[in-house]
Amino acid sequence: MPLSPLEDREALNPNPTQWDFVLVCDDHERFSEKNRKKRRFLEELSKKGFLIKEIKDKKLFNGVQAPSGIFRKYQWLLRNPDIESERLCTQQQEEQQGVPVTTRISIVSYILQNTEINPDEKLHDLIKQKVFETAFPLHEREKLNKFLELNWARWGAIFHKQPIEEIRAYFGEKVALYFAWLGWYTCILLAAAIPGIFLFIIGSIYFSSSQVSKEICEAKTTVMCPLCDQKCPFWALSDTCTYSKVTRLLDNEGTVFFAIFMALWATVFLELWKRKRARVVSGWKMYWWDEEEEELATDLIGNPDHPPRQYQHSYFHSTVVLILVLLMICLIIGIAHALVIYRVVVTVIFTQSNSELFRERATTMAVLTGAVLHYLTIIIMSKVNRRVALFLCDLEKPRTFSDRERNYTIKLFTFQFFTHFSSLIYIAFFLGRINGRPGDYVRISGKWRLEECHPSGCLLDLFIQLAVIMTLKQTLSNFVEYMCPCLIYKCNLLRSNPKNNGRVHMEERVQNPCKEEWLWNYQLNEVNIFSLFDEFLEMTIQYSFTTIFVAAFPLAPLLAFINNIIEIRLDAIKMVKLQRRIVPRKANDIGVWLQVLEAIGILAVIGNGMVIAITSDFIPMQVYKYTYSPCLQENNTGIDCLTGYVNYSLSVFNVQDFENRKEMAEFNDLMGNNITHCRYRDYRNSDDYRYSVQFWHIFASRLAFLILFEHVALCIKLIAAWYVPDVPMKVKNWHLREKNKQLVEKLRVMDDSTDV
Repeated sequence: MPLSPLEDREALNPNPTQWDFVLVCDDHERFSEKNRKKRRFLEELSKKGFLIKEIKDKKLFNGVQAPSGIFRKYQWLLRNPDIESERLCTQQQEEQQGVPVTTRISIVSYILQNTEINPDEKLHDLIKQKVFETAFPLHEREKLNKFLELNWARWGAIFHKQPIEEIRAYFGEKVALYFAWLGWYTCILLAAAIPGIFLFIIGSIYFSSSQVSKEICEAKTTVMCPLCDQKCPFWALSDTCTYSKVTRLLDNEGTVFFAIFMALWATVFLELWKRKRARVVSGWKMYWWDEEEEELATDLIGNPDHPPRQYQHSYFHSTVVLILVLLMICLIIGIAHALVIYRVVVTVIFTQSNSELFRERATTMAVLTGAVLHYLTIIIMSKVNRRVALFLCDLEKPRTFSDRERNYTIKLFTFQFFTHFSSLIYIAFFLGRINGRPGDYVRISGKWRLEECHPSGCLLDLFIQLAVIMTLKQTLSNFVEYMCPCLIYKCNLLRSNPKNNGRVHMEERVQNPCKEEWLWNYQLNEVNIFSLFDEFLEMTIQYSFTTIFVAAFPLAPLLAFINNIIEIRLDAIKMVKLQRRIVPRKANDIGVWLQVLEAIGILAVIGNGMVIAITSDFIPMQVYKYTYSPCLQENNTGIDCLTGYVNYSLSVFNVQDFENRKEMAEFNDLMGNNITHCRYRDYRNSDDYRYSVQFWHIFASRLAFLILFEHVALCIKLIAAWYVPDVPMKVKNWHLREKNKQLVEKLRVMDDSTDV
C-alpha cells in the first residue's frame, strides 16, 4: 500500500527524535469534518516544507519538524541576534543551523499558530473546535536532569543560587528574566523584613509599658456602651486590656518611619532591578532587541505574501470596553459591600448566641470569619475575572499576541486588585467612621446597625484581615498550586500505563522511541497560553500586600520573603517535572509588569499615609500630647505625656437617649448599680452629640499629616530614582565601545574598497 505524501516525507528526517512540536487529536472518523480540517492543516504545513510523522495510540500524535531554510531566513533577516546564545547550545543540529532550540521552538510555534486553512481559521480555532486537542514542544530529558544536578528544581536545595544562564538556554529569555526578577525581589525583601522584625520586637518589649494600655487595663469602672442592640450588655473598658496591648504593638511612633522606609525601599528595589536587568540582557546581546522587528521577520518567514498587520484604534470599542471594566469594578465593590453585610449579620448572630464565648468575642469572630469568606471570594472571583478579561481583550482585537497579553495583564490585574483590596480599603478607611453614634446609628434596611471597629481600634481589624488573607494565600494557595499538577500527572501516568499492559508498552518503546517521549510529554500538565502570567500576577498581588498596608502589618515583608524562597523552587519543580515545556519567548524586560509595580509603589505611599493618618491613633495621640496633655502644665516631672488620653478619646452618652431605652433600663453594671451614662470612642459633645472642638483639631491634623507624609515620601522616591541610574555606567560604556568598534570596522571596509 503506497504511503501518503505526508508519511513519505518522514524518511527525510535524519534524526527522528528532533521534533519541534507535537499536535495531538482524537482518531476522527475518516470522512468527518474534523478529520478533513486536520488533514488540511497538516497539508498546509507540508507545503511550507515541514516534516510530519504520525504515531497512533489512544490518541493520534503528529510530530512536526520545520525545514532548515526557515531558520536561515531568520538569521539573515535579523542578522542572527542569538549568536551569543549558540555558545550555550551543545547539540549538533543547533550548531549546524545556527539557532538555539529556544528560538527554533518559538519560530515554529509562531508559524503553527498563524497557519490558516480558511480565512481567520487558525490552530487556536481548530483547538476550540476539538479538531486538535493540544499542541506542545518536547522536553529534552538530558537537560532536565542537568537542572536537577544544578540543584535548581529540588526542595532540598532551597538556598542554592539559580542557574539563570541555563534557564535561558532551555526555557528562553522571558522565563529566565522572571526567575532573575523573582530572585532579586526575594533578596531585596530581606532588607524590608529586618526593619519589620525589629519594629515588632521593639513593640513586644514595650508590650505592657504603654501608658494608654495601662489606663485601659485599669479602667474597670469605665462603662462602655453596648456593641449591639440585643443581648449586648454594658461592658468595662478594661475587658479590652489584652487587645489594647496588641494594638500598641502595631500602632506606635516607629510605624511612621517604617512606612516611609518602605516607600523608599519600593523605589530602590525597582531602580536596582532596572540596573540588574540592563546587565543581564546586555550579557545576552538582547539590550537592543526589537519585538516588532522580530514579529515582522517571523511573519515574512511564515508567509512572505502576507501584508503586515496594521495598528488600529476604535473609539467605539474602547468606550464599550471602558464601560464594561467599570461595571465589573462596581460588581467587585458590590461583593465587598456584601461582606460588610455578612459581618454585620454574623455579629448580631454571635451576640445573641447562648454561648458566652461567642457573645464576648462576637466582633473578633465576625472579623475572622469575614476574612476567611473574603479569601473564598478571592478564589471564586479570580476565575470570573480571567474569563471577563479574556472577553474584553477579544473585543479590542489586539494586533499581536504581545498586545493581547499586555491588555489582558492590565485588565486582569485591575480586577484582581479590587477583588483583593476592596474589603481591606473599607476596613481601613470607612469601618467605624460611617456607623453613626449611640442613639443615632446608621442601619442596613433600617434593622441592623453597621459594624464598628474593634473596641481596641480599627488598626487591629485591618491587621487581622491582612494576617488571615496573607497566611491563607501563601499556604493553601501554594499547596494547591503544587499538589493539583502533581496529582493530575500521577493520574495521567496511572491511566496511560495500566499494570497488565506494561510488557506491551516496553516492547513498543523499543521499536518506536518517539512514542515514549511524546506520550510522556502529553501526560504532563498543560501550560497556560500566557506563559508565566499566573506567576507574575501572584507576585505583584503579594507585592501589593507587602507595601500598600505595611503600616498595619509590619511582618508582611517577612512572610513574603519566606513564601518566595519556597515559590522559586515550586515554580522550578513545576516547569521541570510536572508541566509541558513552555514555548520560549524572547524578551529584554518584564514588560508591562514594571509599570504595574511602579503604580503599586505610588499607591503604597498613599495607602500607608492614610493608614497612619486615618486608621491608627497616632495623630490623636500627638494632638493630645502637644495640646491637652499634663506635660504642658508646670511641675510635670515624671508624668507620661499620654496620661489621661483614654478619657480624652472617649465621649459620654446618656443612656436615656438610646433608641431602645426601655430595654436599656434593665441593664446594670457589675456592682448592681443603675447605669445613667456610658462611653464610646469618638470626639463629641455630651449635650447635643455634635462633633467637639477636639474632633476638628484632630481632623485638621490628620489632613495636614497626610499631605506632608505623601509629599515627603514621594520626594524621597523621586530623589532615589534620580540618584540611582537605571543603567550602570559600565554597561553604557560597554555599549559605547561596541558601537565604536562597529563604526570603525565599517570605515575600514570602506577604505579598503576605495583603495581597490
